[in-house]
Amino acid sequence: MNISLYDPAKTASTKYLFFTGKGGVGKTSIACATAVALADAGEKILLVSTDPASNLQDVFGVSLNDAGVAIAEVPGLVVANLDPLTAAAEYRESVIGAYRGKLPDSAIQNVEEQLSGSCTVEIAAFNAFSEFLTNAEKAEKFDHIIFDTAPTGHTLRMLQLPSAWSGFISESKHGASCLGQLSGLEDKKEMYKKAVHTLADSRLTTLILVTRPETAPIREAQRASHELEALEIRNQVLVINGLLETYDVNDAVETALFKKQQSAVQEIPHNLVKQSVTMVPLRAYNITGLDNVRQLLSYSGYTTAVSTLQRPDAYALSDVVDEIEASNKKVIFTMGKGGVGKTTIAAAIALGLHRKGRKVRLATTDPADHLNLVIGQQEGISVSHIDEKGELKKYQEEVLTKARQTMPEDDLEYVKEDLRSPCTQEIAVFRAFADIVAKSRDEIVVLDTAPTGHTILLLESTQNYNQQIENSGGAVSDAEKELLPRLKDSNETEVIIVTLAETTPFYEAKRLLDDLKRAGLAVRWWVINASYSMADTKSDFLRAKATAELQWIHKVDNISDGQYAIIPWKPFEVKGEKLLELL
Repeated sequence: MNISLYDPAKTASTKYLFFTGKGGVGKTSIACATAVALADAGEKILLVSTDPASNLQDVFGVSLNDAGVAIAEVPGLVVANLDPLTAAAEYRESVIGAYRGKLPDSAIQNVEEQLSGSCTVEIAAFNAFSEFLTNAEKAEKFDHIIFDTAPTGHTLRMLQLPSAWSGFISESKHGASCLGQLSGLEDKKEMYKKAVHTLADSRLTTLILVTRPETAPIREAQRASHELEALEIRNQVLVINGLLETYDVNDAVETALFKKQQSAVQEIPHNLVKQSVTMVPLRAYNITGLDNVRQLLSYSGYTTAVSTLQRPDAYALSDVVDEIEASNKKVIFTMGKGGVGKTTIAAAIALGLHRKGRKVRLATTDPADHLNLVIGQQEGISVSHIDEKGELKKYQEEVLTKARQTMPEDDLEYVKEDLRSPCTQEIAVFRAFADIVAKSRDEIVVLDTAPTGHTILLLESTQNYNQQIENSGGAVSDAEKELLPRLKDSNETEVIIVTLAETTPFYEAKRLLDDLKRAGLAVRWWVINASYSMADTKSDFLRAKATAELQWIHKVDNISDGQYAIIPWKPFEVKGEKLLELL
């Protein structure tokens, strides 16, 4: 496979550049470095972020706003930081305000929760950057407008549906997950239409898919690429961020990292290889401050000075398992954003509890056979594979069957799109999990894919809504009704947040924590996975990278009140008996 160094000048052949990719792959870093490189070359650049986990202010060391701030050290660069969470809150109130005092409190609560999910945040973000994307004055003023975070295929498909603007949503009772987010934006329909057309015009827009040389982010890039191609957005560039170029043959960790990355790169799907494939080398430092931003794409071998490696004073995963076992908890969740290792850690916890003599059931949506092969063969522990696609299809059919009884076909198209949302998938998986828990009377149940606080509140509000208004679909099952109060009982349920010692995974985990608090779920333990700070490496490069992790480890220490464990980065694929090495 021919992989060239990422060159902003070659990529920036269009007016608009959108960076997209799984959380934590380095979208913001590369978007910033691209903006600075182009501005340094004499072009006028506007950089806009709509990422809720954005750290642009840290990167540039200045206070930013939604109007745009000129960066004094980079003539020609203006940076705007749009907060979609704030925008979503304002939009939510604009939609709901008209119904206060006219609908029962439970109905208002239901609508509020419908408008509190990721779908609404994305719509709010799209609304914000559409202003930039369709503004003729800005198009004239800047040579390039760069967006840190692009809309998903789901959002774009939803915006293109005529039924999305019909207004039926406010009266809908079918219980789908993210309805209503467009009902207050009728006056902006034409602006959205223009924005979508601009995105699909290869003469105007380039989509930069950012990934890491790891299996999960590459799969996510493939999914995003396919979704965008289906919407005629074909002008795509693939950037592999964080590729180790050379390695120290005398260091086992660095050698294993190099081989692991190369193996993942060789497995890049054909539909992604068709796109232009470029790479940015792995750096040992955090991308904050202009010096580091400029060095990211300089290919100078620049690194940070290595001091004595400081090992954090943290718990081990075995300590977490010990406490869970001693407390006699019955339901264990590992929660976190994709790619942080939830499944692996859930499997290790299940194995650890089993070795303490407890009967354990691991409920996983991971189709990987190795979990079943390793754990399923052991007496006292079993694996329930939740078929994510199958459960989603079953739930979709249930909702649509009942919706067809009361809705015209045009409105059904919108419901179908809504049912593709991440939140709906969470609900479908949760229903299957609730059934497993209901049947597991004498077992500890460990789940590696848990519902967010938003989903739990949505299920609760739907349940309450059902008590006053006959729901036409998507009803909460008895198993779900029984499980929901158990989840809020800290004597019965343990929630473990899994993250990495990196910028975006931390901020996303923090947002998840806020979400869970809103739902009344207590979080006692955090787990930092794959940390170089605890790895047995002699490599100067990796020791420098470990040092860069410390600020994020300290943040986890503070937010968890010291209740956190660290798992060292492992120079092997963690499966089989190797799971025990996490404990």
